[in-house]
Amino acid sequence: MWALRAAVRPLLPRSRACRGLPTPRAAPPQPRHSRALAAFRPWGPGGPGSERWGPRTEAPKSPAGEDEGDPEGAEEEEEELLRRDPLLPSGTQRVCLVHPDVKWGAGKPQLTRAEWQVAEAVALVRSLDGWSVVLTLVVPTKTPERKLIFGRGNLERLTETIRGAADITCVFLNLERMAAPTKKELEAAWGIQVFDRFTIVLHIFRAHARTREARLQVALAELPLLRSGLKSDITQWDRQRGGSRYILGSGESARQVQQRELREKEAGIRKALERLRRKRQLLRQQRARRELPVVSVVGYTNCGKTTLIQALTGDQAMQPQDRLFATLDVTVHAGWLPSRLPVLYVDTVGFLSQLPHGLLESFTATLEDVAHSDLIVHVRDVSHPETELQKASVLSALQGLHLPSSLLDSMLEVHNKVDLVPGYSPSGPSAVAVSALLGHGLEELKAGLEAAILRATGRHMVTLRVGLQGAQLSWLHREATVQQVHVVPGAQAADVDVIISDSAHRRFRKLFPE
Repeated sequence: MWALRAAVRPLLPRSRACRGLPTPRAAPPQPRHSRALAAFRPWGPGGPGSERWGPRTEAPKSPAGEDEGDPEGAEEEEEELLRRDPLLPSGTQRVCLVHPDVKWGAGKPQLTRAEWQVAEAVALVRSLDGWSVVLTLVVPTKTPERKLIFGRGNLERLTETIRGAADITCVFLNLERMAAPTKKELEAAWGIQVFDRFTIVLHIFRAHARTREARLQVALAELPLLRSGLKSDITQWDRQRGGSRYILGSGESARQVQQRELREKEAGIRKALERLRRKRQLLRQQRARRELPVVSVVGYTNCGKTTLIQALTGDQAMQPQDRLFATLDVTVHAGWLPSRLPVLYVDTVGFLSQLPHGLLESFTATLEDVAHSDLIVHVRDVSHPETELQKASVLSALQGLHLPSSLLDSMLEVHNKVDLVPGYSPSGPSAVAVSALLGHGLEELKAGLEAAILRATGRHMVTLRVGLQGAQLSWLHREATVQQVHVVPGAQAADVDVIISDSAHRRFRKLFPE
């Protein structure tokens, strides 16, 4: 297999110090929340973990920086871990899409139909540059768990069709995973390469991953695929070596060598991801010290999460794309609620039905940000015919992350793309209907976000009387969100309407006792 050869390259020695980050320029003094928001800026590729933000007002002084605190040569070692051969053939590919349609039994999919599953599979193929579906075959089966998937008669007719289509270059079998023996026999029967859903999705992830963390997570998810192809690859290697089972002088067979090197590769990837996880934890601690509310935006892939965040923040640097898995690297974007309360929106990786468990497991470090947020916003594409199935897939994935029940219970549901559904109205009282692209419903959504954030973070609106001559008013501007200032005539004082957290309110009372 193409990907297997990359797994056996020995790791380079740790020989070079990692690069340091350039010292950013200082910003002028600002109110505390403004300084906190200004402290986040997009990183270029290779930023801290996969978060595209970091301190602007001062150079990093801890492992929260991208390379600072890494062992010597760690970056070079990680780049070696990321060197791998293609999972799929390059160039233009004309694909025959074969969808096993389970009509009955325990394996029959719920809340969906074959044509919707086929449409999503076609969208996956179109996400690959130069790939197109030229033939679609929906083949009924009662036994998708069998070695060859289909019954004898259907398999014979399918084989005849595929072998008779001269323009086909490969087959996409729309199953989550194929066992190695199944792949081998189908490729022998059909005379061309056969790929399953796991391989296609994994290749899309690899193509869209930009930061070191996302690339390492994809590399970790690839390991089961490498191991499944190990036996056939070893057999071919042994033939090339004249049938010898052992590598001269090593005492190990070729299979044992490659199994060991795959274990070493996995250990190296997990070690690198743990370093990046610690950096991400430090970045979360920085956010907590600034008391900035954090909203994680989740949803099915291509539901419009990035477009919605751009509409809420006005961040023109964001580039929403109409394709599956356009976002793999977690990004953080600053915005303001109607009360002028600053908030951070976290854009996360999209989910997919039948997303391989190992693939989602590899991204748990990235999805830790969801568990540490103050509020989850679940974005749904209500124009999609499978919107209910998509909702179930997202909720199932979130439950698999073992999130706090309070976070799941307070989740805000946003029904997006209502401009494509004339007359649409949400059925539930907690859902908000919007069109992120056209801006419809955004004011109602912001009001709902503000109410949910105030509840989740323990903030509340209070009126405080402060002296105009002292430091109280400037302190409130720094540490809280001032709404209005009402000067009391002849009293050298003012009544200040302010949104303030419980901890900040206690600090205020301690600093300025009545």
